[in-house]
Amino acid sequence: MRLGVLDVGSNTVHLLVVDAHGGARPLPAYSHKAELKLAELLDTEGAITRAGVDRLVATVREALQVAEDMGVEDLLPFATSAVREASNDGEVLARVADETGVHLRVLSGPDEARLTFLAARRWFGWSSGRLLVLDIGGGSLEIACGHDEEADAAVSLPLGAGRLTAAWLPGDPPDPDDVRALRRHVRAEIARVVGTFSRLGAPDHVVATSKTFKQLARLGGAARSAEGLYVQRELSRTSLEEWVPRLATMTAARRAELPGVSEGRAHQLLAGALVAEAAMDLFGTERVEICPWALREGVILRRLDLLRPA
Repeated sequence: MRLGVLDVGSNTVHLLVVDAHGGARPLPAYSHKAELKLAELLDTEGAITRAGVDRLVATVREALQVAEDMGVEDLLPFATSAVREASNDGEVLARVADETGVHLRVLSGPDEARLTFLAARRWFGWSSGRLLVLDIGGGSLEIACGHDEEADAAVSLPLGAGRLTAAWLPGDPPDPDDVRALRRHVRAEIARVVGTFSRLGAPDHVVATSKTFKQLARLGGAARSAEGLYVQRELSRTSLEEWVPRLATMTAARRAELPGVSEGRAHQLLAGALVAEAAMDLFGTERVEICPWALREGVILRRLDLLRPA
């Protein structure tokens, strides 16, 4: 079966087309991305602006056409924190459905964390033992931990790199006082949930997903994406502690010149680095391994599980 996953995220609208069947890993066939930055298209009341909704409708319509052109048999459309937390989420979903025929499923924060955890578990397998998974998106930070395919604990915090940049770091480069204030805020938010995971016991393997972690790992010397999925990539806390103060003094344009950093995400890399550093520090982990699979793959795997005969 050719499946399409349409992910309406805080930064991008991403259509991933895969060839898949039960019992086998999904094989990527095509990827189509549009940078929308919904998390930054909000008015003072927290609603996605009319212009933002117009752009979202046009982007979904374009992705739907690509899916049809690629022969997608089953489209799995979903939205995450940018739509979930918008004060006009119902209006946004209704307009998308009315004008494109696509009914977006809004994932809760814990659902995001659990599906990302499922993807990481399938990637690393049972030999990874108790797994702790960290994912930094544009709108939220997801944390999940467990021994099995279903996480024993899963939480979502409003600590996405795009959200934090827009709310806390208006300068370019940012004001040092703003950076310190954001650092305090991030650590206080993560500290509130650490006990939930500590009670489960120490993880055997800590992994991270998302573009933010991949870019930070690349800064620390990890292999380029061109070298393939199966190259082991890690990010150390020592590397983060070295890079955070350097990123804090750079403009977005200067960050975009760094290896592995895309121009579209350069402005929010510092906020993401502060979240990553705080999470690794508060969870007491010296390094994380980067997982190539994340939420989209988790959605695909869950769909295949439902299709598999009993």
